Amino acid sequence: MYKELTKNVFEIELLGLDDAGLKQLASSRHLGMSADELRLVQNHFKKIGRNPTDIELEAFAQSWSEHCCYKSSKNILRETVFKVKSPASISAIAEDAAVMEFDERHAYVLALESHNHPSALDPYGGAATGVGGIIRDVVCMGAQPIALVDPIFFGPLDFPDENLPKGTKSPKYLLHGVVSGIGDYGNRVGIPTVGGMVFFDESYVGNCLVNVGCLGILPKSEVIGSRVGGPGDVLIYAGGKTGRDGIHGVTFASAELDEESEKESRPAVQLGYAIMKEPLIHACLEANRKRLLTGLKDFGGGGLSCVCAEMAHAGGCGAAVNLDKIPLKEEGLSPWEIWVSESQERMLLSAKPEDVDDILEIFKFWDVPAVVIGDVDNSGRITAEYDGVTILNLDLEFLLKGVCYDRPREPFEYSESEVEFKMFDLEQACAQIIGMQNIASREAVIRRYDHQVRGNTILTPMQGIVNYQTHGDACVLKPLADSDRGLALTCDVNPVLCRINPYWGSANAVDEVVRNLCAVGARPHSMADCLNFANPEKPRQLGILEASCRGLHYMTDVLKVPFVSGNVSLYNESILGPIAPTPTLFGVGMVGDVNKVVSTDLKKKGSRILLVGETTREMAGSAYYQLNNINSGIIPKPNPEVTKKLSENLVSIIEEGLIRSCHDISEGGLFVALSEMCFGGRLGVELDLSVMGGLRTDFKLFSESPTRWVVEVGEKNAGRVSKELDAIDLGRVIGNKSMYVKDGEVELHLVTTDLQKIWAGGVERE
Repeated sequence: MYKELTKNVFEIELLGLDDAGLKQLASSRHLGMSADELRLVQNHFKKIGRNPTDIELEAFAQSWSEHCCYKSSKNILRETVFKVKSPASISAIAEDAAVMEFDERHAYVLALESHNHPSALDPYGGAATGVGGIIRDVVCMGAQPIALVDPIFFGPLDFPDENLPKGTKSPKYLLHGVVSGIGDYGNRVGIPTVGGMVFFDESYVGNCLVNVGCLGILPKSEVIGSRVGGPGDVLIYAGGKTGRDGIHGVTFASAELDEESEKESRPAVQLGYAIMKEPLIHACLEANRKRLLTGLKDFGGGGLSCVCAEMAHAGGCGAAVNLDKIPLKEEGLSPWEIWVSESQERMLLSAKPEDVDDILEIFKFWDVPAVVIGDVDNSGRITAEYDGVTILNLDLEFLLKGVCYDRPREPFEYSESEVEFKMFDLEQACAQIIGMQNIASREAVIRRYDHQVRGNTILTPMQGIVNYQTHGDACVLKPLADSDRGLALTCDVNPVLCRINPYWGSANAVDEVVRNLCAVGARPHSMADCLNFANPEKPRQLGILEASCRGLHYMTDVLKVPFVSGNVSLYNESILGPIAPTPTLFGVGMVGDVNKVVSTDLKKKGSRILLVGETTREMAGSAYYQLNNINSGIIPKPNPEVTKKLSENLVSIIEEGLIRSCHDISEGGLFVALSEMCFGGRLGVELDLSVMGGLRTDFKLFSESPTRWVVEVGEKNAGRVSKELDAIDLGRVIGNKSMYVKDGEVELHLVTTDLQKIWAGGVERE
């Protein structure tokens, strides 16, 4: 099957293989390709009249992987989330990161990616390199990274070790490793980690999720594309050396995890090096700022194979690369390993020949290795030379077009029903809910990250009185020294709702993004999505993905908040089964004046507490139902028209300076939102819930109906704010750190300092 052509380069006997032979070839080389896909490659080479080399075959495995070509999801995305456009978009979808208008002279850049499977094997390294990769995506558009976000998902921390399948690490070990990897990398490279989420569910025991996002800022004049400028350009490799780490990273990401993954796929995990990344950023941005570059792209999935091919093809050109020029970490790498390695901290630059010396001088100043490795031509082909021999020669159109499937989709069906039950002990329920792992304080995680480095963070993830801070809804950055214009960031999804009904669960995720951004006074502007789903070759799982995308489109089509960047991560399954559908959203909002933003902590005794939005018995998947093992109910169903109207009115009121604090209502309902507001302000509330109508008290407290906020306003402004937001006056802020709740004959007295102790230790105690 193998014939050596030159040193460590082999011709693969492909043309004569039958189906069994094609399957065996795919398996033995870990190509992640089906027999049908290899047959397409086989037919292509039959037309050429030769067999492929091993490096050529590996190139197809990278480009045709699910991770790179979105072969199972592309059609679904076209039908749904890609349809919503924005006039503020400068460059979206087609690039490594989206570029959006910030003001007349500046743009912001955002991207969101997954690093799930590597983090399941090596939580520290997998998470760290996920951060490194998303930073490169932003840098390659010419932007200075200014903030990171980290939505991460694990099994319950108290999951019994004896129930873990072979080859599966404990959720507690994974959480600690991932948080350390994110914190160490972000802190060392000097980019603040300002937002994210931590979620626990049994479906993540065998397959944790590590999603990472990055935001950048740049003058519009410095936006650069991930494409070559034209024939005659040269290609410059800059950054870290190439090694055997990250071999088959994208094919590993396009397969289910099993008990052999730890042993067989460990080489697919990359090794990050943050100390190289920081000067690499400076050098790339300086060269771009001086107009010395025609194109810039990071080495992501597929390594040299993808970055060289994609840059050349995007520029309508071809390229020739000399593998002898590639800096190596070790001797003995085969050419195909050099070609597909995903070693970290590497960038590819294209430039005019006359600018090369100036570029290399910049990288020398920053002590970052840089070397010319190839040339751009007009051939429409990608070629690679090694030891004086051309060992790869492929048509770019065929290589990068890949395959696109319209796989069978099983429509998701869901029926709703309510069960009647007696109201549980409310004081006991409050104490238990506030300590649930998906509601308790994330401070133990947040404090591992530097969220104020660079000095741009106006509103941090933890808000309120020092040593008593509470969760914020969104963070706010002031990216420019000479402007008070700001950007708000949030990450949201509730996988429990998405598992019950992926359509409405995804719609709720959009609604929560909007709620969180508006709660601080930001107008929603754009979103990135990381669609984490299971095996698309199973019709039920692909039907779930489709339902989720339709739910996302349902909301954004009315709200006109586009998905401008994102990632699809499939095959998130293990021997324990599929993960809960997890369409993680990264929302960015525009803040007109950062001096007017609002935090969640209560501010002043005597303020009025208003409830914005309608509360109904929409309890399916709620914390209250989970606590009491109720597996039925009506799922929350946001109405985008209502969301649009209320959110716009709320931001306008905040911009007038009439609101002292604001918090969206999500997991745990009204009770949790009010508790967190009390915690951060070291204050209490006195409430009369009878004004909410005839709902039972437990439903009033714990309903998770969408599009709702709690706002604190001064007494003299309460009437006007209540009228403009169609809000209900629930009561007032008091100073004795208690929650007094009355609803007809029901009376509750909850001591907020006691609740805060439970809340503060809900995750840390594990």
